[in-house]
Amino acid sequence: MGCCESKVSENQQPEKIQTQHLAHNSQTPTHHTNPTSGSDPETGGTPPFSEFSFADLKAATNNFSSDYIVSESGEKAPNLVYKGRLQNRRWIAVKKFTKMAWPDPKQFAEEAWGVGKLRHRRLANLIGYCCDGDERLLVAEYMPTDTLAKHLFHWENQTIEWAMRLRVALYIAEALDYCSTEGRPLYHDLNAYRVLFDEDGDPRLSCFGLMRNSRDGKSYSTNLAYTPPEYLRNGRVTPESVVYSFGTVLLDLLSGKHIPPSHALDMIRGKNIILLMDSHLEGKFSTEEATVVVNLASQCLQYEPRERPNTKDLVATLAPLQTKPDLSFQEWTQQMRDMLEARKRGDYAFRDKDFKAAIECYSQFIDVGTMVSPTVFARRSLCYLLMEQPDAALRDAMQAQCVYPEWPTAFYMQSVALAKLDMHKDAADMLNEATALEEKKQRGGRGS
Repeated sequence: MGCCESKVSENQQPEKIQTQHLAHNSQTPTHHTNPTSGSDPETGGTPPFSEFSFADLKAATNNFSSDYIVSESGEKAPNLVYKGRLQNRRWIAVKKFTKMAWPDPKQFAEEAWGVGKLRHRRLANLIGYCCDGDERLLVAEYMPTDTLAKHLFHWENQTIEWAMRLRVALYIAEALDYCSTEGRPLYHDLNAYRVLFDEDGDPRLSCFGLMRNSRDGKSYSTNLAYTPPEYLRNGRVTPESVVYSFGTVLLDLLSGKHIPPSHALDMIRGKNIILLMDSHLEGKFSTEEATVVVNLASQCLQYEPRERPNTKDLVATLAPLQTKPDLSFQEWTQQMRDMLEARKRGDYAFRDKDFKAAIECYSQFIDVGTMVSPTVFARRSLCYLLMEQPDAALRDAMQAQCVYPEWPTAFYMQSVALAKLDMHKDAADMLNEATALEEKKQRGGRGS
């Protein structure tokens, strides 16, 4: 496989040389840096890289209890990831490889040390490893706020707002650029499951994908439809392959779904960007920003590797889109919960035909201002109509159109409100526009 070998430099510290000597002789390793000692102040709170004993990791994970598994596929994953807690109360993530996935202990130790030298705020950093008999384990910083895949594909209360999606794209691009600058440009099987959220809700890139692959020979575990075309030809991972995979993550962020690149590119060429966008965003995104991200994804997914941007290009394109640098994930999440609760109460009231209560609840949702939903404006507009308040209904229908300019429902609602106000010619014009938009949307859905 075309993966980079991590070479041990000649001026190694004695500690590292001793570690590899022990690994090479297949002896049971012991700690050479105390992994339960305090954090290194020079690495922003991340402890120095060290070697763990199998007994330590067994204790930390409650004997590798199934209750501690955090792999997205649960016990079905080939190499399980557990959460664990060390004696110093630090939470860790432990990746346990299948038996003999890395038959050469020296090779495993060298790879782990190579990745363990990296330290960056955009990475879930590797803080240690274990090479004990046939056991091969990696130890990383634990990220408690789930994966990008969970937040995009399997969310329960709310999806990720547009500003946070832009942040994810930039932060992962910065992580890849840092790794490339530090001589580790290859990342295996980059996808939404490799993007993790830390305790502050900031996205980070898992360090596990930086390990040069073991002898199982698989650098991509996903469907072949998402695999870089050159990897299918020659089985080699290159820096350009990583950029291709980054393009698939951009598609995930745009669409909220795992769309095959070929299908997405067809939509992009057909200028059906709105159809590509995640419907759960409900139109609350900047079309200009979305266009930039769509174009970048298209460049990343070019068939010819040389035509793709490099990691510095990714950062340079995405950095200017960050309009909410101080966005707090926790504050945003709580605010979202409160707003969505108000919206839910409004929906219940609407269903029960308590239109006055529905208007109050929808107004609470709208007045916060963090999320602008054309659907809520349309529903409040309908409530106003049913309460014989056509002026207010027209205002809300117009607001829905401002948020989502080509949404037929907004035009239908305006048509009804205008008719109630005896503005019949304007009502007819709005009805015609709604019908035209409906037909245009149906044609786009058929790809014609």
